[in-house]
Amino acid sequence: MSTSASGAGPMILAIDFGTQSVRALAYTRSGECRAKCQIAISDYRHPEPGWSEHEVEGFWTLLKESCQGLWRQGISPTEIAAVVVTTQRATVINLDEAGRPLRPAIVWTDQRRAPLRNRLPWYWRVLFTLLKIRPVVDNFEAEAEANWLERHQPDILARTAHYLLLSGYLNYRLTGEFRDAVGSQVGYLPFDFKKHDWCAPSDWKWHSVAVKRYMLPHLVAVGETLGEVTADAAEDTGLPAGVPVIAGAADKACEVLGVGALSPDIASVSCGTTATINTTRARYAEVVPFMPAYPAAIPAHFNTEIQIFRGFWMVSWFLEQFGALERQESVARQVAPEVLLEALLNETEPGAGGLVLQPFWNPVLGETGPEGRGSIVGFKDFHTRAHLYRALIEGLAFALRSGKERIEHRTKTPISRIRLSGGGAQSDQVAQIMADVLNLPVERFEDCEASGRGAAIMAAAALGWYPSMVAAGAAMVGKTRLTAPNARAVACYDSLYQTTYHPLYGRLKSLFAKQSSS
Repeated sequence: MSTSASGAGPMILAIDFGTQSVRALAYTRSGECRAKCQIAISDYRHPEPGWSEHEVEGFWTLLKESCQGLWRQGISPTEIAAVVVTTQRATVINLDEAGRPLRPAIVWTDQRRAPLRNRLPWYWRVLFTLLKIRPVVDNFEAEAEANWLERHQPDILARTAHYLLLSGYLNYRLTGEFRDAVGSQVGYLPFDFKKHDWCAPSDWKWHSVAVKRYMLPHLVAVGETLGEVTADAAEDTGLPAGVPVIAGAADKACEVLGVGALSPDIASVSCGTTATINTTRARYAEVVPFMPAYPAAIPAHFNTEIQIFRGFWMVSWFLEQFGALERQESVARQVAPEVLLEALLNETEPGAGGLVLQPFWNPVLGETGPEGRGSIVGFKDFHTRAHLYRALIEGLAFALRSGKERIEHRTKTPISRIRLSGGGAQSDQVAQIMADVLNLPVERFEDCEASGRGAAIMAAAALGWYPSMVAAGAAMVGKTRLTAPNARAVACYDSLYQTTYHPLYGRLKSLFAKQSSS
């Protein structure tokens, strides 16, 4: 990317560990990304259908190799003033007392579920029944990876001295300290999302998840110093020993900061593996009842998030199933196959000829029940794979519109504009579809690395380069490109959303429930 950065002055190294790739990015004080080394993550393991794991040491190897890739591009390790890590959320790692992995990491996409522990005291059971949230609590227990380990690998759990998210593990490998950022605590853990700390000893979550307090890391506020690069980490990565490691935040939180969506009327839409719509608020608000607002990348703030599981990962699915031509051509032309899919969107009109897709590959809180699954309706003989691809993108946009409406209803704050990020944001047609479906102006950035940029903003404020994260963000976010809604397409999408997409799930719900129970 950059052939030489000599003399560029101090820089920040942001490690962005996503689901599909890890990226090491070198940022200047002004927010310019001087170099990037991106390595695809292709060695996930699937021991059983629906399971997803990764060798723990392999994560550290990827981080090391991405750093070494920066040095080969001319970035000098001595120019790195601070390191900050942002990662995929809810990937869990078990370490023994010596910090050695006890088993492969369970990745956030894993779908195994645990039996209920049935250890809640009677007063909690009565309260949750009265509040009609017992299914939410039961789902928490079933999804908690520690509960699966308790039932199926109790020896592993018994030997677990440190139960970490991926962020905590990478910060441990860098600093030698079992410390992690408050902003990274998104997962099935006994975490108090309102107080940004581990739950009080009396909290019900300690009864519902098989984790003990001693297993969990010390939490550090976003933007504070976690520790320093150790001699061992320096030898592995090439970083100088003693460089400060700053407490970052989860990838989605960093994306919100990285696109400057810092007031409640600006929404960050991520066109990533999981598609999300997010706003930032100083007050705690649950846009889906009993679904927490996650920690923001700004201290004492919250992100109100609606997520579409496997969101723009569906583009990869489409390429695998229907995109042989684009895959072959991408190799010949040395461009990403997703770029070639733009032609399919250009071949079709808004509305995909009446083809409508609901992208619920898994249950979506607030949108579906546990029976949740997707659908494609309206097929006719003239439909082509181009129509199917447009329906896929439009379906994701419809789901995000539903999330937008839910956020607005719960917070009483209208959203006035969208900041777009993620791989899908590079497509002009995707940006236009988002603008038309949401009927809002959409802003994009030349540099699509929003989560890495957000992490760098946090470190820049921590180093004192700017008086606050807000000031750092204003200086480092960069200029945007505006995509305005098209009135004709807006009318088409609004009709399709109101008459077909929105009522569709309710009409198919009973059928899905029968399929789930069979």
